[in-house]
Amino acid sequence: MSSADTIETTPNPEAAAPESTEHSHAHDHDHEPHHHGPSLNPECTREVQIEVAADEVSKAFRTVTRRYQKQARIPGFRAGKVPESLIRSRFADGLRQDVVETVLPTHFREAIDKAGLRPISQPQVTDLHLEDGQPLKFKAVFEILPEISVDGYQDVHVAKPDTELTDTELNAELDRVRDSRSTMEPVAEDRTLVDGDWAQITFRGEIKNESNEAETTEAAAQQPITGDDVMIEVGGQNTLPAFNEALRGSKPGQELKFEVSYPEDFGERRLAGKTISYDVEVKAIKKKIQPELTDEFAKELGEYEGIEDFKQKLKDHLASDKKRRLEGETRDKIVEALIAKYQFPVPESLVQQQVDARLDRGLRALAQQGMRTEDMRKLDFNRLRDAQHDSALNEVKGSLLLDRIADAEKIEVTDAEVDRELELLSLQMREPIETLRTRLTDDGGLARIREQIRREKTGGLLYQKLAS
Repeated sequence: MSSADTIETTPNPEAAAPESTEHSHAHDHDHEPHHHGPSLNPECTREVQIEVAADEVSKAFRTVTRRYQKQARIPGFRAGKVPESLIRSRFADGLRQDVVETVLPTHFREAIDKAGLRPISQPQVTDLHLEDGQPLKFKAVFEILPEISVDGYQDVHVAKPDTELTDTELNAELDRVRDSRSTMEPVAEDRTLVDGDWAQITFRGEIKNESNEAETTEAAAQQPITGDDVMIEVGGQNTLPAFNEALRGSKPGQELKFEVSYPEDFGERRLAGKTISYDVEVKAIKKKIQPELTDEFAKELGEYEGIEDFKQKLKDHLASDKKRRLEGETRDKIVEALIAKYQFPVPESLVQQQVDARLDRGLRALAQQGMRTEDMRKLDFNRLRDAQHDSALNEVKGSLLLDRIADAEKIEVTDAEVDRELELLSLQMREPIETLRTRLTDDGGLARIREQIRREKTGGLLYQKLAS
């Protein structure tokens, strides 16, 4: 993750962000207190006490009650003719909730404006007292952005990376391209397998009995490990030593028996820590033939004029990718150094929003890998949230610092820059750009895009100033 792309749920000091587990800016314009919420950082927490006059409360009760009378459908009464007393008894909880939602927002906004406070979390209502004919009293608790000084940030320095592409890197990529288009050709001569050959084999493996009864039962229940016409490089660095030793010097038609003890951390779980007895038949010896770097080969790869054109475009792509990657890593190091340099309290609501965003990305990745929804529900989300907390905290701290430095450097984002990002998103999502713009404006996404672009520009400026 680059330094300019560190937090999805960005603080908006102009508004109270609603309690939400995702895209918390969807109602940034609301300032409406909620009755419950996440734990808050005491150093960033503020409280306002509010009292609403009894006559305004009574007026709200009458207005809400009349609305309920018009909508209520109760057997024995005509529509709109249900007695007010019955409405108040039957729908007491709903009436109270609607009165609170009618009265609270305006008075809360007035209270924070008067106090000069700018909430960035959804306010939590406590000590609510509501009775018809009496003043409405409540407290609202919320978080604000901390005071952050970035004085001296110019003193932070990190090593500037060498982003030049080397000939070794270019040649290695050319070899990978050739290897991807290589063919396997049979070896006609009568000889044994040597390093560099590819053995075409058929094999069957069985897990040896373990002394532990539970492991024996588990092993017996597993299907044999088999493979037909599998290609294995003799002496290859990715080939297990036991296979190299057994195959080296053997000939087609030969049958081999040997055992392989797999380490506990072996990548394939059913083999990890097991000893497998293999029966292997060598079917053929083959050589991998890589294509020559000719103009014809280049044209097979794409719309290239010839091999030199392909090499140049590959070099440009690799150089650009290396430069972007190393500069991104350096910007991350700069942000890490800034986080270490400045200590300040961080609103817990922003941290929890970032935990939500990280978990959301993780769950989407699991879903793409084929994990079923019912299996996801079995995950220990409390443990997962705890595990994400420290990383989320640093991401929020990094974003807040970038925002303050952007203020100090007077970095602005133009409408043209936002439009370019929208055009890319429109192509990626296959959604008409104006439809996308409207949707992102309504759910706060456009503001997040603008903030992300601003941070990216700030990260680029810091790279120019602080990397040396």
